[in-house]
Amino acid sequence: MPQLYERTLGDWLEHWAETTPDKEYLVYSDRNLRFTWKQFNQRVDNMAKGLLAIGVKKGTHVGIWAGNVPDWLTFLYACAKIGAVAVTVNTNYKQAELEYLCENSDMHTLCIVNGEKDSNYVEMTYTMLPELKKFERGRMKSKRFPHMRNVIYIGQEKYRGMYNTAEILLLGNNIDDEELAKAKKEVNCHDTVNMQYTSGTTGFPKGVMLTHYNIANNGFLTGEHMKFTADDKLCVCVPLFHCFGVVLATMNCLTHGCTEVMVERFDPLLVLASVHKERCTALYGVPTMFIAELNHPMFSMFDLSCLRTGIMAGSLCPVELMKQVEEKMFMKVTSVYGLTEASPGMTHSRIDDAPEVRYNTVGHEFEFTEVKVIDPETGEECPVGVQGEMCNRGYNTMKGYYKNPEATAEVIDKNGFLHSGDLGVKDENGNFRITGRIKDMIIRGGENIYPREIEEFLYQMPGIKDVQVAGVPSKKYGEAVGAFIILHEGYEMNEFDVREFCQGKIARYKIPKYIFFVKEFPMTGSGKIQKFKLKDLSLQLCKEQGIEII
Repeated sequence: MPQLYERTLGDWLEHWAETTPDKEYLVYSDRNLRFTWKQFNQRVDNMAKGLLAIGVKKGTHVGIWAGNVPDWLTFLYACAKIGAVAVTVNTNYKQAELEYLCENSDMHTLCIVNGEKDSNYVEMTYTMLPELKKFERGRMKSKRFPHMRNVIYIGQEKYRGMYNTAEILLLGNNIDDEELAKAKKEVNCHDTVNMQYTSGTTGFPKGVMLTHYNIANNGFLTGEHMKFTADDKLCVCVPLFHCFGVVLATMNCLTHGCTEVMVERFDPLLVLASVHKERCTALYGVPTMFIAELNHPMFSMFDLSCLRTGIMAGSLCPVELMKQVEEKMFMKVTSVYGLTEASPGMTHSRIDDAPEVRYNTVGHEFEFTEVKVIDPETGEECPVGVQGEMCNRGYNTMKGYYKNPEATAEVIDKNGFLHSGDLGVKDENGNFRITGRIKDMIIRGGENIYPREIEEFLYQMPGIKDVQVAGVPSKKYGEAVGAFIILHEGYEMNEFDVREFCQGKIARYKIPKYIFFVKEFPMTGSGKIQKFKLKDLSLQLCKEQGIEII
């Protein structure tokens, strides 16, 4: 029978560094970069000392804005060991989103790389913090960001006002072992260790406070459901800034002592090559990732017989795709359902479940939790087979939203149940199926998109009288963003104007793929917009206008 552990992330790391010091923990197959548990633990301790040297301490918020680079996990665990909070920053963020997160989170130190795709993080950071070029490093003062003191460049390059990784490690020499040991002793497993920003059910993104106890145990139980041992090697190609990467993947490896084979940014060829070369036994991904791997022209060149299990999650998983993965990639696919506020796993199909259970449901609840389907109107638990809201109570429930007790109270009821906003059904065997969403969240290829955020942004565009944003079915991503716009009288506008207005201001995945100019929205008799009808309207308009759904 599994158990819950009262260990911090630092405790877990040191456990394996002592137990299996020479076993590989972190591997980047494409550059043959390898860390044993002992080597990695030593680098984390050195980085933790460096953070202490620049004023990071228990409760300090440290942002990590990077793809899956080798030192992403070094900073996570360094923060964990001294009681700081690692704030994960979405690599797709643009200027306004970055500034909102840094301001809302009271960020003290921001760790960045050069950038991703079409975003230059260094330039964006200077735009946000022009003071960086004026003040001595570590002494920066910003009126808008009063808590911000440091920016660390993850790499060897030097930028004015920023530390780089080598300098942080060098500064750590000024901190003795006793000071680090003292900081470690003050850390409790029920302290917040990770803060992830999610749109939740209303308004702008909120910081979800997750503890060592939340995420380490959720990762541990996830691994138990797939029978993980220290002999397993997990290929991680999902981003670490998501719960999928940092909890279901990283915490699974941390608590089972197995090897994490990392892919810095998703590339189907690199994933296939990494699995083949390192003989990975497990692989994670959202449906679009598995589709890209299966359809790669070089797929047949790789020996994937080493695979035995994995997780497909992040959005609804097509049954036929799961069957193809099992047949062609030799692995038993499981599905995790949950949300960031639940650390994130609420339910999980087990490796020993029958294929029809793994294909058609998201399994049953995690151990030590209660998952109920609750009638949104009455608050009563729904009978078997009756649709209601998926709700969770247990060790995995977040500590709350940062500085937002009102929003926390809206999603965690008086009985301690976290309300997901998702609709589901429980069957006679205790397995759950997700059937829809109460909230308006769009899930595009695993990315959560909240329509109100985009609506409020588009309202700023001259000529737009009213706008509603909703999900449009997509063959590739599950859902795409659709904007339904009513113009002010006398204004003319086309879809290219709207996209140009969005470029560089909001993340690319939030920019509407489908833009429809309409005279009115579907309404109820009482004058409320029937948002759920917009999906059907989008299909109708695409057909009428000859637009192909992709």
